[in-house]
Amino acid sequence: MAVKQIVPNVYTIPLGMVNAFLIDGGELTLIDTGVPGSADKILQAVAELGRQPADIRHILLTHCHADHTGSLAVLKAQTGAPATMHPLDAAMVQKGESMRPAKPAPKLLFKLLVPLLMRAGSSSIQPAEIEYQVEDGAEFDFAGGLKAIHVPGHCAGQLAFLWPQHGGVLFAADTAGNRSGLDWSIIYEDLEEGKRSLAKLAALDFEVACFGHGKAIIGGAAERFRQKWGT
Repeated sequence: MAVKQIVPNVYTIPLGMVNAFLIDGGELTLIDTGVPGSADKILQAVAELGRQPADIRHILLTHCHADHTGSLAVLKAQTGAPATMHPLDAAMVQKGESMRPAKPAPKLLFKLLVPLLMRAGSSSIQPAEIEYQVEDGAEFDFAGGLKAIHVPGHCAGQLAFLWPQHGGVLFAADTAGNRSGLDWSIIYEDLEEGKRSLAKLAALDFEVACFGHGKAIIGGAAERFRQKWGT
């Protein structure tokens, strides 16, 4: 299976080390596009839901890194869907850029992993047009009232998205990860900014949290954030 249900109408598409997500609000909203070469698997997931590529009507990008925007240009061509990002990262994606300088989070394992990941990753992607650029607090009239939350730190233009259904579903992007437990993201452009963003998320109400890297937390997710990063 290329797609897995998290809660009704919300699905994760595992793409190796990173996740993309689908929200089914009648029309489909795709959150993130994976590394370059992920388009076929994303469209396979759409087919498993009995849908067509053209049913993807919106593509939301959490941030510019290549593991989240790498297949954007191809998917836009195959679906016709417009893309939405924060202006700081949209400017990079439109130029085919995907990485600013960043440092490992303050954990020894991350400090060891980051050089390997940087060598394996890409600092460029196929350029893609971003039709809509949104700031903190933007609310969408699709996907059941999804709201954008600007959460810089890991990446200056990073957005999380909060879906109000099922007690709240937070698409936390790379503010944090849940690979072997809820923890920091591996890298941050600005760690102090990242801490403020995590405190901002910890003040919200949501039952479910979905991550770019790692498994979703289903039930009591906001409390987990508050225990770790609340003020």
